[in-house]
Amino acid sequence: MMQRFNLSELAVKHKAVTLYFILLSILVGTVSFINLGRAEDPNFTIKVMVVSANWPGATAEQMQNQVADPIEKKLQQVEYFDFVETTARPGEVTMLVTFKEYTPPEAVEDQFYQVRKRMLDLKGALPQGVQGPFVNDDFADVYFTLYSLTQGDLNYADWLQTAEKTRDALLRVNGVQKVNLLGEQTQQIQITFNAAKMKALGVTQQQLLQNLNAYQSIAPSGFVETIGPRVYLRQTAARDSLEEIRQVPIAVNGQVMHLSDFATVSRGFKKPSHFKIRNQGQEALLLGVVMKKGHNGLDLSDRLSTFTQNWQPNLPKGVTLEKVTNQGDAIALAVNAFQLKFLMAVLVVLAVSFLALGWRAGIVVALAIPLTLALTFFLMQITGKNLDRITLGALILALGLLVDDAIIAIEMMLVKMEEGLERTKAAAYAWTVTASPMLFGTLVTVVGFVPIGFAASNVGEYAGNIFWILAFALLLSWLVAVTFTPYLGFKLLPNVETQNVHDSGAPDNRLTRFLSTWVHRCVRYRKTVVGVTLGIFLVSTFGMAKLVEKQFFPSSDRPELMVDIYLPEGSSQQVTDDLSHQIENYVRQQPEVKTLSSYIGQGAPRFFLALNPELPNPAFAKLIIVTSDAEARNRLKARLQDYIAAGHFDAARVRVHALLYGPPVVWPVTFRVMGDDLNVLRDVGEQVRQKMTENEHIYDPHLEWGEKSPDIELSYDLDRLALLGVTPLNLSQQLQQALRGQTEAELRENTRRILLTSFTQFSSGDALKQLQSLPIETQNGSKVPLQQLADLNVVFNNPVLKRRNRTPYININAEVEGAQPPDVTMAIWKDMANLRESLPDGVRLEIGGSVEQSGKAQASIQTLMPVMVLLMVTLVMLNMQSFLGTFMVLVTAPLGLIGAVAALLLFSQPFGFVATLGLIGLAGILMRNTLILVGQINDNQKQNMAPKEALIDATLRRARPVLLTALAAILAFIPLTTNTFWGPLAYVLIGGIGVGTLLTLLFLPALYALWFRIPQSNQSG
Repeated sequence: MMQRFNLSELAVKHKAVTLYFILLSILVGTVSFINLGRAEDPNFTIKVMVVSANWPGATAEQMQNQVADPIEKKLQQVEYFDFVETTARPGEVTMLVTFKEYTPPEAVEDQFYQVRKRMLDLKGALPQGVQGPFVNDDFADVYFTLYSLTQGDLNYADWLQTAEKTRDALLRVNGVQKVNLLGEQTQQIQITFNAAKMKALGVTQQQLLQNLNAYQSIAPSGFVETIGPRVYLRQTAARDSLEEIRQVPIAVNGQVMHLSDFATVSRGFKKPSHFKIRNQGQEALLLGVVMKKGHNGLDLSDRLSTFTQNWQPNLPKGVTLEKVTNQGDAIALAVNAFQLKFLMAVLVVLAVSFLALGWRAGIVVALAIPLTLALTFFLMQITGKNLDRITLGALILALGLLVDDAIIAIEMMLVKMEEGLERTKAAAYAWTVTASPMLFGTLVTVVGFVPIGFAASNVGEYAGNIFWILAFALLLSWLVAVTFTPYLGFKLLPNVETQNVHDSGAPDNRLTRFLSTWVHRCVRYRKTVVGVTLGIFLVSTFGMAKLVEKQFFPSSDRPELMVDIYLPEGSSQQVTDDLSHQIENYVRQQPEVKTLSSYIGQGAPRFFLALNPELPNPAFAKLIIVTSDAEARNRLKARLQDYIAAGHFDAARVRVHALLYGPPVVWPVTFRVMGDDLNVLRDVGEQVRQKMTENEHIYDPHLEWGEKSPDIELSYDLDRLALLGVTPLNLSQQLQQALRGQTEAELRENTRRILLTSFTQFSSGDALKQLQSLPIETQNGSKVPLQQLADLNVVFNNPVLKRRNRTPYININAEVEGAQPPDVTMAIWKDMANLRESLPDGVRLEIGGSVEQSGKAQASIQTLMPVMVLLMVTLVMLNMQSFLGTFMVLVTAPLGLIGAVAALLLFSQPFGFVATLGLIGLAGILMRNTLILVGQINDNQKQNMAPKEALIDATLRRARPVLLTALAAILAFIPLTTNTFWGPLAYVLIGGIGVGTLLTLLFLPALYALWFRIPQSNQSG
């Protein structure tokens, strides 16, 4: 059919129509490029949510058994549920719920709804006093920009009002989906009773509290129906300010007194705070901006910058709105890098084409790039794809491949014109000979990326657009090569003189004469060439398995540096806060620091897709440092690590690290010990830690939890309590009121509710020493010290309990130095063979960290490998229409490993997920070259050439386009080698294409001659 319908000939004959479509392509491509959405990362559904519950007074074990367990059982009923990691602490439990990687993105919202529905059903079945469960399905929000609003001279209430007004104004900015206020502290009015005054006047604390609550309650006062409006009766007795609270009247012995006569009333904050944020060392309120899906991030960044400038005059004096993090900067950097690399690629192709083909032919070939990309941008827009890290990388990857078809077409046209063929027929000849193998070769290359395009996993969803962008670009490059390129060649190529040809019919020039000698030798010594090549391939396979470092995803090149502070579990938040202050003070002195924000009590908001915010933990804090660039970040990182290693801040485990690409991985090396007995888990975990220390690349191996912390256990004399009219519940309430305060009512202020919290007069200077003498009120109003009612004993309990799918577990984590995490993990796993075989009954040891995530990604890809192979075989068979020819093409696919391994080892590059994509692309390129070469051989044989003559002639004819394409691709990929994300892939392609060129010109003729048993002499077959 392709012989009967010549698209190239039609394009040349209908010149006006072809020119119209060229101009239309440029126009729609330009408009599409301008309107395409810009984002740092692709649209990605984070299949995670958080469920939490509180039960004040409960131990960690009670939270796990009485609260978490029924919640976990309900969660396991959800269709796409994968696992839940539960963290129980005294009085609170937090569950990180993860859904299956193959959960369809469109089904995630329904899964969230199913969880929420089950949690509502469960509320009445939990123990009395449990608050929740609460469902947070905004955990996956990625903040485009984080703003810090400084307080200036405002009081806290006015500061909050200013933040709310700023939030409302930000929501009106085009492209903003939502704005969250972060870091707000729980306000309270503290009422501290004076026991001496109350005793003197014969007033009990309970009487005062009942009176206070009566003034703060809202109750209906009725309404009157008239012949006109309905008239409501409103009471104004509520006390809404600090002074009004102090003046609450109390009748005592026939006299009216006020609350301030019996108690000190002051305004403050609930302590300890669950979550505190500081920016540049000052307490801050953050405004987190979430961008609308598919919106142009650069446009939103510009609008937000304009908003900041215009909104600043509306803020009170001394209050400023400052950016803490901004994705727009990262997007601008990525887009600018793409435009620079695109320009460099065009210049490289121009230079190569000019030198090899002349300036006119060079222009024709170079024009194929903007035409192909213009149509690609158009398809991207109508299919809803953004310009992001993945699509930009795929476009840069395509730049090195999409000129191949144009070079083949223009080269064929030049050769035929040199042979004396008329210009129109020369322009149409490429379709006759190479259109079919070029199309099938392009399809084979595209099919190689089917596994990543359709992988049902997080990585597949994250990187799947590589398939679609390459499919768009490469198929469009074929279309451009068989339509626009012949037309442009017809218009722009100069008239050429008829040149001499070899006896074989190949062009006669210095390149073909030099290459002819080597091709003849390879065909003559075909067995040796094939044997040596296969031997080198086996050596390369060994090198990939044993010598090349393995990696999952590389570190990010973003300028942020993170400092994680882990104090021993059970540490007070005050200690965490104090240590964070010390580290902040040191960090602020460093010259590389542009901005510094601190998060005490839990992790930072998700400002980067691959960052999983740490869940609430009073013993944890995180610092986010923004530097000018990756180089400054690395300098600061090295200095901080040296300072910490010198013994500073040794009260905690302080970890300094950069952001990582890909799915979130907290620690590079993690092993997970699971079982029912915590003591056994600790013992096995310690054995694992000891094994990890034996590896020279491991740094700071540690158990994630397992330490016990002190509690004070109250042993009551129940008979004495009964005589004094004190119950254990009443005693706990009095202790809570003395130490932490008891919430009695709420004050309403604007849009906020402020807790009215009562305290008994108790000095907190050294609370532990005063506990035994703490006065407890009996039924008759008298006071007795606590030590007369209970024995106070120090015991050690678990401050935290963790389990995964209802099975306790302990992670053993570590950093890696001087090697890649997967290599180190697998080396330790091998060293632990004896330990794994001797594990106690009911205990199992698993690999976590980057290896676990990589395994999930690879498994999702390998599932589709049979589909990819089937499609490839089918395409090759349709083109070759021969079992022998099909098998020969497929045999060449893995040979790209030779050049890839050589490049990775030579430049000390790791092999990871991204490099795997390059290896897949290489297989397609090699099979494509084989298909086109065999197509030329078959065409030669149809012209009655002898088999050997047809083989050598086809190889020499393909030499110049193969070399030109390879040189253009290699030079186009060189700028990509400096990119941290795409660098390994660029090295794989550079090495693979370089060696692949030699394989095409030298190995393939030898393999073909051996495979089809071509005689040494030029006898017709």
